[in-house]
Amino acid sequence: MPTTNPRARRKPNILFLMSDQHTQKIAGCYGDRVVRTPHLDRLAARGVVFDNAYCPSPICTPSRMSLLTARWPSSQSCWTNADMLPSDIPTYLHALGAAGYRPALVGRLHSIGPDQLHGYAEREVGDHSSNWVGATTHDMGVLNRTNDPFRTSLERSGQGQSSYELHDVDVADAACDWLRRYAQRVAAGTAEEHPFALGVGLMLPHQPYVARTEDYQPYVGKVGLPEIPRPPEDHPYLQHWRNITGIEAVPEDQQLRARAAYYGLTTRLDALIGKVLDQLDALGLAEDTLVVYSSDHGDQLGERGLWWKQAFFDESAKVPLIVAWPGVLPAGARRAQVLNLLDVGPTLLEAAGAPALPGADGNSFLAVARDAAAPWLDVSYSEYCTDGSARWDQGNAVVQRMVRADRWKFIYYHGYAPQLFDLKTDPQETRDLAPDPAYAQLCRQLLALVRTRWDPEQIASTLVAKRAEKTLLGQWWRTVQPPDAHRWQLKVEDNWIS
Repeated sequence: MPTTNPRARRKPNILFLMSDQHTQKIAGCYGDRVVRTPHLDRLAARGVVFDNAYCPSPICTPSRMSLLTARWPSSQSCWTNADMLPSDIPTYLHALGAAGYRPALVGRLHSIGPDQLHGYAEREVGDHSSNWVGATTHDMGVLNRTNDPFRTSLERSGQGQSSYELHDVDVADAACDWLRRYAQRVAAGTAEEHPFALGVGLMLPHQPYVARTEDYQPYVGKVGLPEIPRPPEDHPYLQHWRNITGIEAVPEDQQLRARAAYYGLTTRLDALIGKVLDQLDALGLAEDTLVVYSSDHGDQLGERGLWWKQAFFDESAKVPLIVAWPGVLPAGARRAQVLNLLDVGPTLLEAAGAPALPGADGNSFLAVARDAAAPWLDVSYSEYCTDGSARWDQGNAVVQRMVRADRWKFIYYHGYAPQLFDLKTDPQETRDLAPDPAYAQLCRQLLALVRTRWDPEQIASTLVAKRAEKTLLGQWWRTVQPPDAHRWQLKVEDNWIS
């Protein structure tokens, strides 16, 4: 049982560390024996590790916007990286502000459109990419196209450097400086009664799969090929995805380079997180601070012959989630409950005594974090819906949704047969049970869950209409050239590969 911390009676400080594309299992605290993540492991030893946390969508913007609002992508019509979150939908940052916090963000938000705050009162460093729909893609020089799901990302992998890493160095430095300024206000007596809420948005370990020599070389020869083979009878949608992204056959040397670089990027991410956590400790703020670490989605890293995200296998759809609150939550604990990133906001609001979010689909798991026996419904969803306009889609729009219900994972592909996996007996998701007549009734029950408040035909129609709107917005951007807010300046020359 957790001990009682007298300081926990006041509102806690909140530090939310958010990475990009960190697959859950590649961390020491999640069982990987090769990767070096001492700082995340230290955080895990101080708090609660969640083993079955899923993302709202296995792609950046919709996952992040659902995190902010605690609503599924379909509840706010935000499915793609070019969709705007309406500014009149309140986020958990608005609720924290209403409770007396002044939420701040350092780094990545990945919001599209004129609202680059969505409830944050202040923001530093910013994003590396444009705020606007249809804007010109940022120029990464020799690493162009390696940040998207193109075969190029595997061909141009290995030892090198990308601007994404330099962005994160600036973010970690700025976050440490922000904490120092806060501590100075506390010492001056101007912030003692005003706990902070700080978000730190990092880019790593998102591809490009290139890492600096000191991070890359330790993993050469230690990170092997993917463990999970491509199934002999593959799902037709996954075959289609491989074809359009050019990953039908990837040479072993490319796979080994990309995977070693990803491990290196994860270690660099861990070091930057450690820098922020060390600053928190050095300033004497750690004991009063609720710390959360998570990511927006994972990376498949060649398992089953798949790369990047954009799918519902656990490597893509699961996220790391660590929550530490000294004196309130147990240390070194694990939880098996099935939950989602969009449950994080309601959890923080309960911890802060802040107003609940109207219309939220997510729920606070604070009671579960305290006590593994607390009631919880082990059901969660993830959506992947596109309009065919992304560079990698090649005009192919998809409407898909996954439900994880207890031990079962059911994947609905609009226009294709579904998939069903028993994660208790088949944790690597290699045996699709959907074609087996013995599971027909279970498939019908899980399909009913998928279709709850979710109509694929209506969503497909909405995506078509939104694509026309985004086409016009892109034309507007090209003509008007509006300025970006909270934009970090990426330099072409900072991207290289050896």
